[in-house]
Amino acid sequence: MTNRRSVMTGLAALGAAAPLSARAVSGEATMIVSTWDFGAAANEAAFAAMKAGGSLIDMVEAGAKVPEADPANHSVGYGGYPDRDGHVTLDAVIMDDAGGVGAVAVLEDTVHAISVARRVMEKTPHTLLAGDGATRFAREQGFPKQNLLTPEAEQAWREWLKTAQYQPVANSETGTYGTQRHVTPGGALDHDTIGLLARDASGRMAGACTTSGMAFKMRGRVGDSPQVGAGLYVERGVGAATSTGLGEEVTRVSGTARVVASMRAGMTAQKACEEVVRHIARLRGDAIKGVQVGFLALDPRGNVGAFCLLPGFTYAVTDAAGRTVVRKAASLFAA
Repeated sequence: MTNRRSVMTGLAALGAAAPLSARAVSGEATMIVSTWDFGAAANEAAFAAMKAGGSLIDMVEAGAKVPEADPANHSVGYGGYPDRDGHVTLDAVIMDDAGGVGAVAVLEDTVHAISVARRVMEKTPHTLLAGDGATRFAREQGFPKQNLLTPEAEQAWREWLKTAQYQPVANSETGTYGTQRHVTPGGALDHDTIGLLARDASGRMAGACTTSGMAFKMRGRVGDSPQVGAGLYVERGVGAATSTGLGEEVTRVSGTARVVASMRAGMTAQKACEEVVRHIARLRGDAIKGVQVGFLALDPRGNVGAFCLLPGFTYAVTDAAGRTVVRKAASLFAA
């Protein structure tokens, strides 16, 4: 269990601990990184897009579409767990290092939220469409309507309904949010947001982030994933970052924008990820007890950073030869 003393102990210990190595697989510069074990398949699709002559945006879109179409992944796209009212809603953002941005939030009945986000970037004067407007835009752009609630996800939701108890108002003293009794925010059930970052040989960069959000969330809830500077941030000549875990904790500190700002100020990708996690721990104290938040960063030279609050965050790294490994990120706290 995390308490204020363990926060400070963890911070002190971090200063003496060597960060986990996150070098490329075989000495080649890293080209693609993504969150969690299933990021390996996403990286392969992104690398294939690159080999076919695709752009960086093509790469990150292709990678993000893999978990979006996987019904076994219950926190991204098709098969994602619904909100407490039984609706599967999706959030996604795509961004390049020239300031191109497109995002959608609370999108329904559309498998590939990342592709709709790309259309927002390329076909509208806006950066974010939400709710019914996002869904209507998807239909107008030719994306087919599809029910995203699979039988397995529906069964899980109906089982959850038997015992669900909501406390929708945040605790004013601790800042914690009441959700459900047997789903831990940021835990195994809802940590599967995928963030994917890519670079080319010249150091240009792009990123994508897509999710179905917290399992059984309140209707209309939007986490960090589609918000520029929270779930994803990319800046030319500096680096890119993405996040995973409980989105509210990332959003309140503009987490990925902070990582990239630290890189701009001279920190390595690794140190920048560590800095924002330490900041969240100091800021939130006991309110983050049992909560997972992780960050992943990539700089224009292919150096990778990854760090999280609790053990368990993994990420996939693909080098310029197409070789991929899955690594475990170092964490601030022990299990």
